[in-house]
Amino acid sequence: MDLANFDFSALTDTLLAWAPKIVAAIAVLIIGFWIVKIITKLIGKSLEKSGIDGDLIPFLKSLVSVLLKVMVVVTAAGVVGVEITAFAALIAGAGLAIGAAMSGTLSHFAAGVMVLIFKPYRVGDLVDIQGTVGHVAEIQVFNTIIDTLDNKKVIMPNGIATSGVMTNLTANGKLRVDLNVAMPYEEDFDKVKGIIKGALDKVSERLPDEPTIEIEKFDENNVLLAVRPYATDATYWDVYFNSYKEIKKAFGDAGIEVAYPARRIKNVPA
Repeated sequence: MDLANFDFSALTDTLLAWAPKIVAAIAVLIIGFWIVKIITKLIGKSLEKSGIDGDLIPFLKSLVSVLLKVMVVVTAAGVVGVEITAFAALIAGAGLAIGAAMSGTLSHFAAGVMVLIFKPYRVGDLVDIQGTVGHVAEIQVFNTIIDTLDNKKVIMPNGIATSGVMTNLTANGKLRVDLNVAMPYEEDFDKVKGIIKGALDKVSERLPDEPTIEIEKFDENNVLLAVRPYATDATYWDVYFNSYKEIKKAFGDAGIEVAYPARRIKNVPA
């Protein structure tokens, strides 16, 4: 390029002509996104007060936010001077390419809609999805947020969440707590069963459903008993640990000693 013959005055005039429009478009974007944030927050509060299904609130807020932001971008383009019809054609053309590239993302959106319609899980439910066990914190447009039992936040795309087996641990209202207790062979089963039942009665967190206490199998040193009390998803671990604690205490008070494998040490000649 021959800088000596370059018309800097024409470039300057062009920049000066476009500068106000560009500045105005940037201002529209900044102010518009700020207003969208406020509107989305107000809509969220209104939805909460209206008593609408809590699962829908994060989804609707995300959807409204996306639509309003698209409107802001279109408005900013109009300020710069881009014709809305041309802009719409551009969006339509780009939409085909973007749609193909984002087919996975769109499938997550569709999966999110299906979750909200058929409700295999809801906000607050304890679930086991794709090996992730925790409480559902949010159902968003594209993702499901799960707070795991070990205090991790898992962001799982809706398409992945719904592509396999989903176990809702809250749906039936109660969970069976699987415990195993060893009983010495010389002890009477009915006597031990009564002791275990009395120990479970002291576990205030468990549900009043009759627990299962039966012989599961015969071990090498003890009789293995299956003990199955019931709990809610919120009290599961309290029932689990406190049941063992009360059974151990009851066995000690009753003088029941569990047998352990005996080890024989042979004398080795010096």
